[in-house]
Amino acid sequence: MGAENGHRTLCVCEGTGCVSSKSPQIRQRLEEAVRSLGLEHAVTVKPTGCHGFCQQGPIVDVEPDGIFYSQVTVEDAEAIAASLLPSGQPVERLFYTDPVSGKAIPYAKDIRFYSGQQRRVLRHCGRINPEDIEEYLSVGGYDALKKALVEMTPEQALAEVRRSGLRGRGGAGFPTAQKWEFCRQAPGTEKFVICNADEGDPGAFMDRSIMEAVPHAVIEGMIIGAYCMGARRGFVYIRAEYPLAVRRLRTALRQARERGFLGRDILGSSFDFEVEVMEGAGAFVCGEETALMASIEGNRGMPRSRPPFPAQSGLWGKPTNINNVKTWASVPLIIGQGGDWFAGIGTEKSKGTAIFALTGKVANSGLVEVPMGTTLEEIVFGIGGGIPGGKRIKAVQTGGPSGGCLPARLLNLPVDYETLAQAGSIMGSGGMVVVDEDTCIVDLAKYFLSFTEKESCGKCVPCRLGTHQMRGILERITRGEGKLEDIDELLALGETIKAAALCALGGTAPTLWRPFPTR
Repeated sequence: MGAENGHRTLCVCEGTGCVSSKSPQIRQRLEEAVRSLGLEHAVTVKPTGCHGFCQQGPIVDVEPDGIFYSQVTVEDAEAIAASLLPSGQPVERLFYTDPVSGKAIPYAKDIRFYSGQQRRVLRHCGRINPEDIEEYLSVGGYDALKKALVEMTPEQALAEVRRSGLRGRGGAGFPTAQKWEFCRQAPGTEKFVICNADEGDPGAFMDRSIMEAVPHAVIEGMIIGAYCMGARRGFVYIRAEYPLAVRRLRTALRQARERGFLGRDILGSSFDFEVEVMEGAGAFVCGEETALMASIEGNRGMPRSRPPFPAQSGLWGKPTNINNVKTWASVPLIIGQGGDWFAGIGTEKSKGTAIFALTGKVANSGLVEVPMGTTLEEIVFGIGGGIPGGKRIKAVQTGGPSGGCLPARLLNLPVDYETLAQAGSIMGSGGMVVVDEDTCIVDLAKYFLSFTEKESCGKCVPCRLGTHQMRGILERITRGEGKLEDIDELLALGETIKAAALCALGGTAPTLWRPFPTR
């Protein structure tokens, strides 16, 4: 595959997972090797965001060939660079090995993990340099913003979002256009939009990966949303534990200002909008809207009763709209391609794609984007490659600490908001943990309950004391000291907490151990 076939680019994954495995050093060594071989005019080495296939990192893609190198080390750099010489050959030992067939696969397009997906929001992840706005512009970045500001009124842009059927990707699935309309119609001239990037679910990394890979997509979506609602100021509330995402967001915001996409009179439209980054201190409860706003205001992150809802009285008492990272990143697609295009896949009530962090006892773990309505079996055994070691699957846990476990007999369930809720779980923000026959469900329940107990803000008694009591019962059971009446007590406590907790942290804490549905 010699260099005479055209210019090539080595895309080195520099998402958090690959960075932790020395991908920046791999990139540096590749750059040195390319120079030493005299290939600097034929080969470009660049950093990218997360490629999604985190289990196989560090990853290096050769473009436009599409060759996929997995589990690359610093010592492999010279061999990869030499493969780009006129007489060079691909480095076969770095090819991905299919867990089912055992065959080595050289091209990403032939790897089931990728070919089984339909990547829309993630389409540029792993393909562009997230710290270079020129690369985002080269793939149509900010074209949707230009279209909205120049060709559409706020009402027309909002109508396109309504036509798309987009629902909030943060977990609740509330219709996005309806939420925007509430804020737009609220009285007052000062309004805010917020990106909730306080991703705290164990095993979840969807939002972090998007912010690290395509931060401009999130920013572009926020600007369009602010235009629809009449907001002039926005915040990205992000966990301080995501330093790479924080840095790339701030870099993207600076570049957007320099190019006139943020600030005063954006693109000559007379529309003004500014965004700033607010770092959270790591409290899981601050993923709840009212607790998040309290934290931005400089107060302790604790939820408050609703109504009033944020759309009427939010940040500093002003109308405020809050959406998740994935929701905002979907907006440029909708405006650019059209609401009908977005709604062209998915189910009747759940449009578009769903993004999951597929983790646990599964052969292929990583970031997955599939049409709404894809079955659990297709995700776990198709894209995920099944259960390692010939083990049997026991359950799939969706929705993080707020979600539930779906047993193996429900693998034919389509993944959408209504179906998962009816089956005893939730879509959540996108966590999907696979457990095999060796996993004790009681231990799993105890783990997630311990998490919610520790993360409770303590403001309401049902959550503060109820989760503590439930965890104590589970502790006894795992020590072999359980009693039959413990089941009834767990169910009674769970129903009480769900009914009386102030916010969703407590209200969904008992979900994991509700009885498996009989469906």
